Amino acid sequence: MATLLEKPEPPGEFDCCESACEPCVWDFYYEELAAWQKQQAELKAAADAGDGGDGGS
Repeated sequence: MATLLEKPEPPGEFDCCESACEPCVWDFYYEELAAWQKQQAELKAAADAGDGGDGGS
């Protein structure tokens, strides 16, 4: 099984300099959050289908 992702923490109060950097710390956060949410949805779908993801052992 792929590595389980940890839910990302949003940037801290002073992590964003608000000068329209490309990419911004918020861009990284939202990419990581989307990947985590996708993985969570896949894990839920597998659990709902009765597949514990343990390879049947």
